[in-house]
Amino acid sequence: MIIITGITGGIGNFLFNKFSISGEQIIGTYHLNKPEGEIYKNTIQLDITDYAQVEKFIRSIQSSSKEITLINCAGVSANSFAHKSKIEDWANVINVNLLGTFYLIRATLPIMREQNFGRIINLSSIVSQTGVVGTSAYAASKAGINGMIKSIALENAQKGVTINNINLGYFNVGMIQTIPDEIQETIKSKIATKEFGDPENIYSTIQYIRKTSYLNGSCVDLNGGLV
Repeated sequence: MIIITGITGGIGNFLFNKFSISGEQIIGTYHLNKPEGEIYKNTIQLDITDYAQVEKFIRSIQSSSKEITLINCAGVSANSFAHKSKIEDWANVINVNLLGTFYLIRATLPIMREQNFGRIINLSSIVSQTGVVGTSAYAASKAGINGMIKSIALENAQKGVTINNINLGYFNVGMIQTIPDEIQETIKSKIATKEFGDPENIYSTIQYIRKTSYLNGSCVDLNGGLV
């Protein structure tokens, strides 16, 4: 069973479609508006910042879930200089990106431990490593995930459960579309390939992590050689 959160986002939607076409058992979550189309029949509305909702959702699929891969794609950003940021916006980024991710992990881990198998894959960001103007909340949320997995990996490795992050660079899908063209060109100039990534690389990296049981507690940098 593959669980993907945030399927209305660019990357989450891409991955949901890829795995659906592959024929694997899959369920996706979205926050507000359900995507249209027959392919989205196995989806559910979920506020990942509400642990009671998350726990109820996981409990509802427990009996049909075997060898779970949890892919945490759901995320938000609120770009602002720190001294001008709105406290409620800053807190919301942490609640969605860090707490929401943990809530899914927390609710799913008991099932994985009981089955002696689990793959948890979180989409993190190079922003947590490099520092980008206006992204203090987003960077903090992703840095929190990068630290969190170290302890969770140690706690669950002997139960056949692995947890890893993919620190994403810039891809031709998702939040990149909100960045002005001139800034996009500046970013490209810092990437070794001089171009944004194809999301197929995210899919293939996830498949590699799923198949590699000795990869655990790691942050995989997927950024095209960005410096």
